[in-house]
Amino acid sequence: MTDTVNIEAVTASGTEIFVPLNKLRKSPRNARKTPHSEAHVEALAASIAVKGMLQNLVVEPEQDADGGPTGSYLVTIGEGRRLAQLLRAKRKQIKKTEPIRCVLDTENDPQEISLDENVTREAMHPADQFERFRELSERKGWGAEEIAARFGVTPHVVRQRLRLGAVSSRLMQVYREGGLSLDQLMAFAIVEDHARQEQVYDNLPYNRDPSQIRRDLTRMHIAATDRRVIFVGPEAYAEAGGIILRDLFTEDRGGFYEDVALLDRLVIEKLERVAVEVQAEGWKWTSVHIDHPHAHGLRRLYPQPVELSAEDEAAREAAQVEYDALTEQYDSAEDLPDDVDQRFGELEAEIERMDAKRHAYDADDIGRGGVFVVLNHDGTARIERGFVRPEDEKPEPEADAEADEQGYAVTEDGEIIEDGDGDRVSASETEDEEAEDDGKPLSDLLIRDLTAHRTLGLRLALGEQPDMALLAVIHALAAQTFYRTVEAHCLDIRPASVNLASHADGIEDTAAGKALADRHAAWATDLPRDVADLWGFIVGLDQASVMALFAHCASLTINAVKQPWERKPRAHETADKLATALAVDMTAHWTPTARTYLSRVTKAHIAAAVREAVSDEAADRIAGMKKQPMAEAAEQLLAGTGWLPSLMRTPEPAWLAAEQPEVREVAEAEGVPQAQDGDRYPIAAE
Repeated sequence: MTDTVNIEAVTASGTEIFVPLNKLRKSPRNARKTPHSEAHVEALAASIAVKGMLQNLVVEPEQDADGGPTGSYLVTIGEGRRLAQLLRAKRKQIKKTEPIRCVLDTENDPQEISLDENVTREAMHPADQFERFRELSERKGWGAEEIAARFGVTPHVVRQRLRLGAVSSRLMQVYREGGLSLDQLMAFAIVEDHARQEQVYDNLPYNRDPSQIRRDLTRMHIAATDRRVIFVGPEAYAEAGGIILRDLFTEDRGGFYEDVALLDRLVIEKLERVAVEVQAEGWKWTSVHIDHPHAHGLRRLYPQPVELSAEDEAAREAAQVEYDALTEQYDSAEDLPDDVDQRFGELEAEIERMDAKRHAYDADDIGRGGVFVVLNHDGTARIERGFVRPEDEKPEPEADAEADEQGYAVTEDGEIIEDGDGDRVSASETEDEEAEDDGKPLSDLLIRDLTAHRTLGLRLALGEQPDMALLAVIHALAAQTFYRTVEAHCLDIRPASVNLASHADGIEDTAAGKALADRHAAWATDLPRDVADLWGFIVGLDQASVMALFAHCASLTINAVKQPWERKPRAHETADKLATALAVDMTAHWTPTARTYLSRVTKAHIAAAVREAVSDEAADRIAGMKKQPMAEAAEQLLAGTGWLPSLMRTPEPAWLAAEQPEVREVAEAEGVPQAQDGDRYPIAAE
């Protein structure tokens, strides 16, 4: 070993010398001109710190303009290691004068040997690297953090390499031989079951897209975006012994849950805990379900308006006054102080709590009714109160009692007695048919005659008063919509509402289905309990509320479902016109997924959808896949494009027709969406 003191006396090429770090310079004749990356320098620094410099530097003496030595040396080979040592000196790990082992070379061309070092070598195959990392972990027991520190990479990179090193040795060999790309190998690494990896590999089609490999491997698992996962949470699932598969190479949005049965059990158990709290309100029964049992056939009761107690009314008024005062005080403030913002939230919660008390179920209804606790579409518990089983229904009044109260004669069996003309006979007639009693009821024939004339008068008058006609129609619709067992309307208008759940499975559990159910429940809560009070309630509404109730009742009668045996072209044309008038944007309520559409159509339809929404190249790329993988790949491609099947697109308004270019230019300037294929637009203006 040559001492650093007398290095200037050393001139023989090939001599090993130790040069102070601050005497080493970058050689202008180094073949590598692209700077070393920060990550590479970091890795070298970490490696040197743990293992020392495994390779020496190759240097030549630096000369001044006159050809004399400057006392410094130019690094011909090993510039990355020089930078790593400088980084360590900057971090105070070593001194700036740290002696660095070098080999003096004054014979070879510096540029040639620098190039030779980078060209005449073969990098380790990635498969060998992955396996060696795994061996270090298994043989020495090092974790990802320890290995990362020794090799100057992040723990995440180490975990990725360890996961790749754990892939089936058979697939690793295929990768070595070029039969799999690195992206494909990373896709197989999502699971650690070698048998499963090899099974999927053996069944791969010609098109081995990594996304398809991941889908095949996780086909029987549950994505973290599933409502069950959101409801239970990853912590509770893991504590129960569930395994979450993580994809270390792509954004997995929370991973994939392996044990479906365990997840369902945890959902039911958590829903049951919610049900216990709800039943404490006094309900007779609760029933827990993951999916809402829409075919239960039970009648539903709704809460009724009640007066707040004086204490609650005073508390609400005080909260409202303080809320209004704060609103006025900070009306012009751009940012609210934290304490004020918190107080606003408290006051809003208090006002909402008091308002909730304005509607309550009757104690008798609670005592005989029950509650469904189900999992909502957004991963929350959905509580549906007020269902009554048949055995808990109140008995209906006896029919013969009503007839007897009206003065009709009845037999011992409860049948109403009629005379030979078919008119009902009064009780007084049976006692004394010859008596001319002033209390004798009118005959049915006369009653029909008189009421027919009255009906004619009502028709004539109602036709001359549109506002009152609207109220009468709303009454007829609402009476039959919300009071199904009572005939309380005099307009012979029969609203029919098709059960959409019989046509589309799970439709009532969607966000749109829940929104409609909530709107219906809100009206049912506000309407009077007794249908006899319905007319007065409707007449007392303001115009906006009248029209809102009318719109809701009318909306439930819409039927645009196409049945194979039906021939209603004009009705479906009208549905299209109504959709245009309403500017319906079905992209807000429905998305083409493998489950809802793509796996239920032909491969040609799938390709056509991708071609229209994305590109010809994207459609050609998935064309060779099998049906189900193709549908799942198309789902990802169509996400966010706003594409809809033609049956769900809203027809373009006439004023946006293509033959009116000047109108179209104005519409485009105002941001109105244009037609797809020249005749339809799927996305409404924002």
